[in-house]
Amino acid sequence: MSADAPGDRRTFLATTTRAAAGLLASQLPRLASASDDVKPQPKPTSFQLACMTLPFRQFPLDTALAAIKKAGFEYVAGGTSHEEKAGRRAFLAADASAKDAEALGRRCRDHGLEPVMIFSGVYPEAKNGLEVLTRRVEQAAAMGVEQVLTFGHTEGGNERVWVDRFGKLGPIAADHDVTIVVKQHGGSTGTGEACAKIVRAVDHPNVWVNYDAGNVMDYLNLDPIPDIQKCAKEVRSFCMKDHRNWPEDRDCGPGWGEIDHYRLLHPVAFTGLTMPLCFENVFPPLLPRPKDAATVGRYARQCREYVELLIAGLKTKRS
Repeated sequence: MSADAPGDRRTFLATTTRAAAGLLASQLPRLASASDDVKPQPKPTSFQLACMTLPFRQFPLDTALAAIKKAGFEYVAGGTSHEEKAGRRAFLAADASAKDAEALGRRCRDHGLEPVMIFSGVYPEAKNGLEVLTRRVEQAAAMGVEQVLTFGHTEGGNERVWVDRFGKLGPIAADHDVTIVVKQHGGSTGTGEACAKIVRAVDHPNVWVNYDAGNVMDYLNLDPIPDIQKCAKEVRSFCMKDHRNWPEDRDCGPGWGEIDHYRLLHPVAFTGLTMPLCFENVFPPLLPRPKDAATVGRYARQCREYVELLIAGLKTKRS
């Protein structure tokens, strides 16, 4: 039979088909492996813009809460103290009961604000540091607050003591579904890198870093942008304030200083986490502090709007 006979053609086609099928089968594992290497796109961070009551410390707490809500905020972070009719009163006393903390949480929510952070009011290495921080964790849980903020004194902190105490506080915080965050405050713990080193040594999922770029620039005169690159993975919240070295050395609200907040927030813009941005300073530099709550509220609104637009822009830039 010749090569062009029907039988030979059938044999040729069958052989070719089997060869093609074998080639395709050999490629399938490779194709599947290639698809396994495709990483999911990172999710944007859910930033909670919260105004601290601290910029309103010269006014009663209810005045502060009303002004913060009017400034367009949905979240609030506790300041230190407020001027009430009966004199200066702590936002939440260190020895306040769980019942008092729960009532304070309701008070914030009655103003339409969800509380997200409170100050510890104590240095981690203080003699009563472990006791007070434990109480603050308990208060935060009763209040329905996610984070307790602490920091060292301006001369720096004792790293060994911090690691030991945060190691003990981590399980307590976990039991209460609360996170302890530590921020920069000058001295040996004045950078995010230094705080992250302590957090890594503690290695507990309820102890993280709060980043305060204003303090890094103010106390140490360092650019916070390179610093945050060294601790971004450990950051879980921010104290939002800016700083100027010229024409005067002044802290100020975000957007009025020399810190590039686009570069500051970019390293944490796509973590998939929920991250409070707590506005600690809302004032323009050089100008005298206003004496009325309405003006402070207007400054707070301007800072919020600036950061909101900034975040919207960052969400378009994944790399």
